[in-house]
Amino acid sequence: MRRAVLRLCTLSKGLLTPGRGLTQGSQNPENQRVFHIHEVRDKLREIVGASTNWRDHMKAMEERKLLQSFLAKSQEELPPRRMKDSYVEVLLPLGSQPELREKYLTVQNAIRFGRILEDLDSLGVLICYMHTKMHSTKMSPLSIVTALVDKIDMHKKCLSPEQDIKFSGHVSWVGKTSMEVKMQMFQLHGNEFCPVLEATFVMVARDSENKRSAFVNPLIAEGPKEEELFRQGELNKGRRVAFSSASLLKMAPSAEERMTIHEMFLNTLDPKTISFRSRVLPRNAVWMENSKLKSLEICHPQERNIFNRIFGGFLMRKAYELGWATACNFGGSRPFVVAVDDIMFQKPVEVGSLLFLSSQVCYTQGNYIQVRVHSEVANLQNKEHTTTNVFHFTFMSEKEVPLVFPRTYGESMLYLDGQRHFNSMSAPVTLRNDYLVEP
Repeated sequence: MRRAVLRLCTLSKGLLTPGRGLTQGSQNPENQRVFHIHEVRDKLREIVGASTNWRDHMKAMEERKLLQSFLAKSQEELPPRRMKDSYVEVLLPLGSQPELREKYLTVQNAIRFGRILEDLDSLGVLICYMHTKMHSTKMSPLSIVTALVDKIDMHKKCLSPEQDIKFSGHVSWVGKTSMEVKMQMFQLHGNEFCPVLEATFVMVARDSENKRSAFVNPLIAEGPKEEELFRQGELNKGRRVAFSSASLLKMAPSAEERMTIHEMFLNTLDPKTISFRSRVLPRNAVWMENSKLKSLEICHPQERNIFNRIFGGFLMRKAYELGWATACNFGGSRPFVVAVDDIMFQKPVEVGSLLFLSSQVCYTQGNYIQVRVHSEVANLQNKEHTTTNVFHFTFMSEKEVPLVFPRTYGESMLYLDGQRHFNSMSAPVTLRNDYLVEP
């Protein structure tokens, strides 16, 4: 690893930076270092006592039951932590260790964003374990899992597969049993690590057997910047509650949204007939039902997480790759990701499950394509399917894409939901014809 002193480009507002002298939360000088990307999963296994051998997983889980006595009965029992206590940096040395590139490369010599999602998920869990670290026991009594990917915004679309990447992040807000984690990704350009993306994840703590909620350490905000970060975390929680309450699964569309759907319906009526049943597509438009792609994954033990369920990062990668293929097939050119938001982990996926993924374009505007991916698992005994995740991805194509039109009321609700997610995106981005982020 290079020892040269590197300077960071200007960072987006609100995240702790390496410039403050933070590397990793522990005050032990031996641990004041940057993690290698390969060390993250190993560190997580060490923290929870997980085995690398699938056959030993039952024994490891039985041993974790003995940690129940270390769980706090209230949050007040736990010592408060600072944001810098959970600060972690992780290096992905694509430039200085070229042998790592193949895992992250596409055939077009671009970076696989699905792999980045896997790394962010692992890092988010590690950060939370740094926040909740206990000195009285080597293994943590907590089972920390990803509950929600609140937002991932891309700041740059040009990622070189030949330059080092660095991740950093820390806990930015804490509830009783949940934690918000803010992470950033940088890439080396010359002597500078420049920001590429910013991500906000919400993690939850559960007991040693991953059966019920568990309390986490409170968070102390030091100074105006950290107080603003914590306040933003509270606002994010309120926004998520409001967005969920206004869900089209619970509430009727607004008057403006109803007008939008009615106008789209009128635009598809055949002017040659006087009938509500005779539908024709406007010019440069596609029926929403014709934008679907589907896939099936067999969930093998290789893709398990430290708690012997399927790794959330793997689920995100598979959903993203199907979503990317859907956008590519729809737009007729290679798209790149602009934003990821509101990925809710509703149900864990067990090892051995049949995972069904269904992807669909639900909204378009100009060069933008909003894709929704729905994942579910099948119960082999009664043939019932249960939703595990819903993913929302915003892509941008190199050229203007067709409009997508709903044919049924259900598709109209998907269209409005896609429009809502698109409108929640940060400021529009400008396409750069350089190294793009692909599957």
